[in-house]
Amino acid sequence: MSEAPDGSIEAAAALRAGGVVAYPTEAVYGLGCDPRNEVAFNRLFELKQRPPTQGVLLIGADFDQVAPYIDLARTPAAALARAQASWPGPHTWIFPRAAEVPAWIAGSHAGIALRVTAHPPAAALCRAFGGAVVSTSANRHGEPPARSAAAVRAAFGDALAAIIDGPLGGLERPTAIRDAISGDVIRA
Repeated sequence: MSEAPDGSIEAAAALRAGGVVAYPTEAVYGLGCDPRNEVAFNRLFELKQRPPTQGVLLIGADFDQVAPYIDLARTPAAALARAQASWPGPHTWIFPRAAEVPAWIAGSHAGIALRVTAHPPAAALCRAFGGAVVSTSANRHGEPPARSAAAVRAAFGDALAAIIDGPLGGLERPTAIRDAISGDVIRA
C-alpha cells in the first residue's frame, strides 16, 4: 500500500492500475476507484460490504471531468447553471446520466450524482488521475465513516492500494445531494 501526505500521484497510479484508494473529502474519508473499471468497482463494493444497487457519486476537480457523465440533451440550461454556480464546492447534484455511463455506477438509480470538489486533496487526486473518481464514504456498510487515515487503516487494513493522509474539509456531515432538475434535496 502506498501512503504519503500528498500522495495524489501514487494514488492516481493505483487508480489507473485498478486499485481502490482512500482520500479525505469535505467531511469524511472517501473510497474511490476508476468509475470505468468494473473490476475495481466491484472490489470497492466488496470492501464496503455494500449492495451494488445503491450506486455511488463521482467527484471531479473541474466541470470538464464530470461533464461526460451528464446527458446534456436532457438537462435544462437552468439546472446546469444552478449546479455550476455552486461548483467547485461541497454540493452534490443528481443529473440525467449519459447513455455511455456504465450501469454499475448508478446502481438502481436513473440519474448520476456528481460533485466538483474544492477540497484540495480530493481535487488533487482527480487532477492527477485525469478524470472523475468514485467517491463513497470509507466504511463498511452500516458503520460510521472514517474521519482519519488511521481510521481507514483500522477498517480496511492493507486491502487498499493507497491512502492519502490529509485533512478533512471541515464539514460535520457528508455533502447534501440535490436533484439538478427540480432542485429538491435528496439528502440534507
